[in-house]
Amino acid sequence: MLLVYNRKTKQYEEENIAGKKYLVWCYESPKGKKLTELIFKKKLCSKVYGAFCDTKFSRKKIKHFIRDFDIDMNVCKKKPKEFSNFNDFFTRKLKPNARPFSKNEKDLISPADGRALAYENIELDNLVQIKGFTYSLRELINNDEVAKKFENGTCIIFRLSPIDYHRYHFIDSGVTAKSTFIPGRYYSVNPIALKNIPKLFCENKREWSLFESDNFKDILYVEVGATCVGTIVQTYEPGSRVSKGDEKGFFKFGGSTVVLFFEKDTVKIDSDILDQTNLGYETRVSMGETIGRKVD
Repeated sequence: MLLVYNRKTKQYEEENIAGKKYLVWCYESPKGKKLTELIFKKKLCSKVYGAFCDTKFSRKKIKHFIRDFDIDMNVCKKKPKEFSNFNDFFTRKLKPNARPFSKNEKDLISPADGRALAYENIELDNLVQIKGFTYSLRELINNDEVAKKFENGTCIIFRLSPIDYHRYHFIDSGVTAKSTFIPGRYYSVNPIALKNIPKLFCENKREWSLFESDNFKDILYVEVGATCVGTIVQTYEPGSRVSKGDEKGFFKFGGSTVVLFFEKDTVKIDSDILDQTNLGYETRVSMGETIGRKVD
């Protein structure tokens, strides 16, 4: 059972995991682990399934997915019958104001829908992936110079499950930079996999970029792909100026993760998120939701 904290009700809720039986078998059974290493973690497997999700034959999955996971289609621009394939549905856009956010420049907002873990005063070579598993920022981005900027800073991990809105956004106004692609594996980013695969974020396909924020100094964005995520799509223009809430990109089908790194003494994360992280629980957040404040 995977419990996630709902900060509105102040209660724990069991997450409805897409493909739970498959994940448990792949990452916890001896035979599943072998096949994951031989087949499922590799690009070809995700590429083939991703290609299927781009075909019209995948449309029949949409109705069942909406029903099984209670997807709120009232906030979507398109109606279920208007999607051309499953990936079209999966990368769905929302109606204007479906994810309202604070215009106060001191308020820190979530870049995506997902489940958040937050860590302050981070050690670059001892970042927490999940309780008992750590990784290195240097290994994650393969750039020592950039990594050093975030020593003793703040890290926030946003895990997007397959049932979430899968577009991610800029959390402040500022100037963008080019995204660096790092090839890798295609492990799931669900906690079932995270507690079984050491340094999973450093193993998986990922992209990173620095964002010159107007109010939060330089922010390091890292997008991590996962099983069946054949593509991480950056929709912004490098070197351009963007506004708070503007779209940065999206993931195609599968669970995925956005990780943000802030420089020391830049932000203060809301206490409930930090408390739940210390207890070992993720906190459910929506894109645009206020999750912290600028440090004056």
